[in-house]
Amino acid sequence: MPLDWMMGLVGGLMIGTAAAIYLLLGGRVMGASGILGGLVDGSGRAGERLAFVAGLIAVPAVIVAVQGGAQTHLTSNVATVVAAGLLVGFGTRLANGCTSGHGVCGISRLSPRGIVATLIYLLAGAVMVVAMRGLFQ
Repeated sequence: MPLDWMMGLVGGLMIGTAAAIYLLLGGRVMGASGILGGLVDGSGRAGERLAFVAGLIAVPAVIVAVQGGAQTHLTSNVATVVAAGLLVGFGTRLANGCTSGHGVCGISRLSPRGIVATLIYLLAGAVMVVAMRGLFQ
C-alpha cells in the first residue's frame, strides 16, 4: 500500500504523544509491559491499567471494523503464536521493559538502559531476520 509509511508516521506520533501526556500528567513512564505486568500482579492503580489495556485491545478492533483488516505475515499456527508471546513476555521481564517502553520513553529521556535495550532489540531482530531467511529461503 503506498500510504504505509504515512500510517507508520501517524501511529508513531500518536504513541509519542500518548507517552508524553502519560508522563506529564501522571509522572510515570508509559511502558505497555509494565502496565500489563502491574495489572497481572495487582500492583498500582488497577483502573488506570485496565483502561490502558482495554484501549490497546479496543482501538485496533474498531479500526479493523471500520477499515478492514491489514495484510500481515502472521502465522496461523497457534502453538507458534503462543510460544512467541511467551518469549516476548520473558524478554520484556528480563530487560525491565518492552520495545515501546525503552524505545519511545527510554530514548526520549536519554536513558542509557533504554538506549542499550533498544539497540539490542534492533540487533536481535536483524539477526533473526537474516537467520530465518537463511533457513527458510
